[in-house]
Amino acid sequence: MRSVVAFNESWTFHEGFSPEDAGRPQEGRSVTLPHTAVELPFNYFDEKSYQRAFTYQKIVNWDEDFASREVSLIFDAAMADAVVYLNGEEIVAHKDGYTPFEARLTGRLHKGENLITVKIDGSENPQIPPFGGRIDYLTYAGIYRDVWLKVAAPVSIANIKVETTDVLSDRKSATVRCDISNSQNLAFKGTVTVTLRSVDGAAIASGQADTSGESVKLSFAGLSGLSLWELDNPVLYSADVELVSEHGADRHAATFGFRTASFTAEGFLLNGKKLKLRGLNRHQAFPYVGYAMGRSAQERDAEIMKRTLKCNIVRTSHYPQSKWFLDHCDRIGLLVFEEIPGWQHIGDKEWQQESIRNVRRMIERDWNHPSIVIWGVRINESQDSHDFYAETNRLARELDPTRQTGGVRYITESEMLEDVYTMNDFILGNEELPGANRPRTPLRPQQENTGLSKDVPYLITEFGGHMYPTKIYDQEQRQAEHVRRHLEVLNAAYGDPSISGAIGWCMFDYNTHSDFGSGDRICYHGVMDMFREPKFAAYVYASQCEPSEEVVMKPVTIWARGERNIGGALPLIVLTNCDEVELRYGSLTKRLGPDRETFPHLPHPPIVFDHRSFTPDELGVWGMEWEDVHFTGYIGGKSIAELRMVANPLPTSLQVEADAETLRAGERDTVRVIVRALDQAGSRLPFLNETISIKVEGPAKVIGPETVAFQGGTTGFWLQATGEAGAIKLEVSSPRFASQSVSLTAE
Repeated sequence: MRSVVAFNESWTFHEGFSPEDAGRPQEGRSVTLPHTAVELPFNYFDEKSYQRAFTYQKIVNWDEDFASREVSLIFDAAMADAVVYLNGEEIVAHKDGYTPFEARLTGRLHKGENLITVKIDGSENPQIPPFGGRIDYLTYAGIYRDVWLKVAAPVSIANIKVETTDVLSDRKSATVRCDISNSQNLAFKGTVTVTLRSVDGAAIASGQADTSGESVKLSFAGLSGLSLWELDNPVLYSADVELVSEHGADRHAATFGFRTASFTAEGFLLNGKKLKLRGLNRHQAFPYVGYAMGRSAQERDAEIMKRTLKCNIVRTSHYPQSKWFLDHCDRIGLLVFEEIPGWQHIGDKEWQQESIRNVRRMIERDWNHPSIVIWGVRINESQDSHDFYAETNRLARELDPTRQTGGVRYITESEMLEDVYTMNDFILGNEELPGANRPRTPLRPQQENTGLSKDVPYLITEFGGHMYPTKIYDQEQRQAEHVRRHLEVLNAAYGDPSISGAIGWCMFDYNTHSDFGSGDRICYHGVMDMFREPKFAAYVYASQCEPSEEVVMKPVTIWARGERNIGGALPLIVLTNCDEVELRYGSLTKRLGPDRETFPHLPHPPIVFDHRSFTPDELGVWGMEWEDVHFTGYIGGKSIAELRMVANPLPTSLQVEADAETLRAGERDTVRVIVRALDQAGSRLPFLNETISIKVEGPAKVIGPETVAFQGGTTGFWLQATGEAGAIKLEVSSPRFASQSVSLTAE
């Protein structure tokens, strides 16, 4: 049977590359994958620092198990132009930073030590998508995903594709296609056995077929007692495949789900039921190390999107993302729009051919994920290119006829070659431009964007973002406007049945090129900051969940009379899914319900305290005493949530929260730690700009600096296991607070 083991430890890394040195070990520092070639500061850096060549080396020791077997290295991804050498001989080159590739070592290994050398060129090569123009994100150099050593029989299983039919019937069907790998072109006769299993391993059905060719297909019908893959109950099954031939045996498996997903002119249907899509775009970047974060961090981002932000869809802007992220979307019930690498620019014919190959790589890697409901086969925000996009669509439909295609654009009246017209609509805010002749408009009518005479399947894939960048420490009034813009677009999307949904830009702030952002190499476009700490706008999304899932009550205020222009706290938006919210200020009590007048279509409109319900002096005028405020949320007339905000906030406590208490030592696991400066009522102190110092004892290290500053009263960092098991003590200190300790364990 095959063996696939992690090949991440004990690489030697150094800057630069010389082909003449590829066959000999070189001096360098020892690193563990995933790895970023250049660790960057949080902001204000030169992104050209990683746009050059680097060398990774590692020894493969001969094993007798290699004899008469296929031996290869699987790279989940490396950025951006990778060349792999074995003992000085070039084995494979890969010109895409986002998809996996295989370096076949069979027949080239000798007994003893074998030297693997990998050249990584982080240059923005205009022959490789997404490069050639300007891109609003960074492409950090390095072997930033896992590498695996695979040993298998000479004739083995290359890939598995599962297609389900009769999904909504009590008796479902599935077809499993097994593609065969036979790199040595051996004559063979084999038997393929496919067993469908439930999540607990119980066999549901089994079949067998003989094969001597490139693939074999088995069909299963009349499958009863099975569950659908749904958002609140994402039931997964597996297709376990075994191949036995005279050249040995192999076993592989694919996870899948029974579900239907369809974008129609009347909206999106999941398992035949209407579902309004509400989501955010996600870059796969992290502070300091860029893309080089492993399984836990990827899974945590999916958890934040689903559990914290209450989104039901994520767009992988603007490239295929980690398998760990996608696997977790499958497990937790988070829908995915996945797309090929690119940002506005379309290169020459060879560039386009590379992009077409990206379509194949993306789909063949990810076609079994039930979470993925649409393939993005157009370069994000590019101009029309008929022949190019006719081919990307044709190939996607050939490879996977079970999913629709989309192509994200921002130009209107664009040629619709895809199945779904996917549109970045940034009209909100355009009323402020000179010469604007339309009132404030959240979204344009569909047919204005498409130029078509009828409605078609239609999805908003970006809004907000650069139109209103907002920092977590910005003035309250700006943050309230940021909130209102997200509310208005979601309300418009919910109010138009022809819109399948809206995916906002974006989940969190991210580092970018000097051509974009705020001049410090950050785009402050997120509803969260770079550490995934929520801004007020995050609660626009969170508050749309049902109270049975979580009660949300978030006033959009820091509660200070002099923070806003002119003074006061009105209008005061409370993002909530409560029926009513009561505000108590001194002897004043106001109890209001959702603002359905302004936001009639949202599942849970905000509650807005403004001059419709207050006289100008009811909260006191300038010069009067400023008092505490109390908020109480009610559902069905019953008090369900309480919040107090103080008029005289003082630094009181340092809150330190780790996402988990244990780390997987052998995987060099990571855990996110959030630190908040709190006042006496437990609210963040948004303008406290002091530093914290981080001290770690035990088998873990801090990613990035050990002294960091608060931004918006909060900051964060990631701890990484160093490979050994044991107790970890984390101590966080700051001059204004008592130190806090957290105990973790690497195991």
